[in-house]
Amino acid sequence: MFLHHLSITDFKNIASAELDFSPNINCIVGENGEGKTNLLDAVYYLSMAKSCFGGSDYSHIRHNEAFFLLQGRYRRNGAEDTVSCSVQRAEGKALKRNNKTYDRLSDHLGLLPLVIIAPVDNSLINESGEERRKYMNTLLVQIDRAYLHALTHYNHFLAQRNKLLKTPSGAASELLLALNEQLAQHAQLIYDRRKTLVAGLQPFFSGIYKTLSENKEQVTLDYRSDLDNGGLNELLLQYAGRDRVMQHTTVGIHRDDIAMHLGGYALRRVGSQGQQKTFLIALKLAQYEFLKQHNKQHPLLLLDDIFDKLDERRVQQLIAMVAHEAFGQIFLTDSNKIRLDKMVKELTQDYTIFTAKQGVFTAARR
Repeated sequence: MFLHHLSITDFKNIASAELDFSPNINCIVGENGEGKTNLLDAVYYLSMAKSCFGGSDYSHIRHNEAFFLLQGRYRRNGAEDTVSCSVQRAEGKALKRNNKTYDRLSDHLGLLPLVIIAPVDNSLINESGEERRKYMNTLLVQIDRAYLHALTHYNHFLAQRNKLLKTPSGAASELLLALNEQLAQHAQLIYDRRKTLVAGLQPFFSGIYKTLSENKEQVTLDYRSDLDNGGLNELLLQYAGRDRVMQHTTVGIHRDDIAMHLGGYALRRVGSQGQQKTFLIALKLAQYEFLKQHNKQHPLLLLDDIFDKLDERRVQQLIAMVAHEAFGQIFLTDSNKIRLDKMVKELTQDYTIFTAKQGVFTAARR
């Protein structure tokens, strides 16, 4: 599966663009703020029906315009699929496949699997467990509809329970017990899937990290959940008093986390900037391998500004790895055209370079 043509209208700083891509490597070069990352985000939007970088859909409409429109033509299993995503200030968001509008955006997830590696990934290490839960969710919703269903319902019942806990009589009501049972039912599937996911990522992750670091360091991932200590229904009853005092649900899979270790110590504490970036790249490439195995097709791989904080040797190891036939279509951004052109040229002749300037993209080589 690969994206061979992308059309963009009034998305962020891109007024209009028509781009034809190589099925192998596509490089986008330019100074900061010229639109390189916005182009990658347009590709992300067509896979995930939202921006990689947060914000409301309307915030991505170009200044003073009424809408944005993204359209991609993909080749999948010998056939062509056209996917479009539009956001209009007056009418909201519409996602279409081959001119047919989806009834539910969630029905699209997984059709065009994708992995992005970007500077914002630092939040996976330095921010709260919410970021690591988002990482697991983004991966799992692309391969498992039952997971998405359970997660949606869990969050719905969790919001109801938290609202009930804030009322004087709600904390002791029969409705609370009923919500406990609903939460427990959906939490168990989420817990099982996340536990299986992290265990499945570990061999890919550690192998990729060894290659990038030339076997200098050992890394591990450890899934942690309140449900390690028993079923959620029992835990909710056990901590009911604390929940009443705190007026929110203090135990459950909404507190899950992934512990990240380097050489047996917390990565956040002992890892250098280069080690942390290598760790994140290995984690995302493990996500790629996991998706590829489950979807039986190569995900798109978006690499945004990966050269920052990595030494030249690790960059060469990374480029050599992703240029291998085990990877499919790749999009790379960098501010240094000479550096990027030299590295990619040493590995393959099948690549395209685009120069970004104020939201305009010029094909420099094909």
